[in-house]
Amino acid sequence: MIKIRKAGERGKTQTSWLDSNHTFSFNRHYDPEWSGFGDLLVINEDLVAPGQGFGTHSHDNMEILSYVVDGQLAHKDSTGTSSVIRPGEVQRMTDGTGVSHSEFNPSKTDPTHFLQIWIVPELKGLKPDYEQREFPKSERRGKLRLVASRYGTEGSVTIHQDVKLYNALLKAGEEVLHELALSHHGWVQVVKGEVDLNGTTLKASDGAAISDETLLKIRASKDAEILLFDLK
Repeated sequence: MIKIRKAGERGKTQTSWLDSNHTFSFNRHYDPEWSGFGDLLVINEDLVAPGQGFGTHSHDNMEILSYVVDGQLAHKDSTGTSSVIRPGEVQRMTDGTGVSHSEFNPSKTDPTHFLQIWIVPELKGLKPDYEQREFPKSERRGKLRLVASRYGTEGSVTIHQDVKLYNALLKAGEEVLHELALSHHGWVQVVKGEVDLNGTTLKASDGAAISDETLLKIRASKDAEILLFDLK
């Protein structure tokens, strides 16, 4: 079964410097039909104006992944970490017992387009931790590249939950396959372009919740960039 979360039906937060679209219930936006999917709690697609960003705020007991689509994102947190995230990189922050952080667009001219992803950890009270890795385009072209997993397999960032996150860059006509275990579910997020997922069309910024499917066939009908979550 495949259930589409259409881009235009997502919740929205819009300010003078932020255009944010919420795949699932988030902040003041509540949608009982879309309040997470398994351990996947949040996918926010954010467009941040030049020189603007999220001031210091706190989280706890959450695994937060940041995936920059275009531009760059400056990050600072209470563990002393300071970094800039760029396209092709994945950042993981384990909030555990509590972390305060800020996210800022350091460019004076260009917006930052990024996805913020929250995953519920398997344990509460973990020690705060941070990780950031680059995944070259050559490792993602025409294939699914594991970029986040429970044990940091294949050089992926480590998530403290039984979740695997894959990334692929597909030319029009290219297809990737992924097998789901019987007890597992999937989520496909189209970052750019357009794909066919087991006969279902997904356009840019669409998502799809997948249950009771053992083989996923994802074919790009246009050049596309996708994220694929394998969840229990």
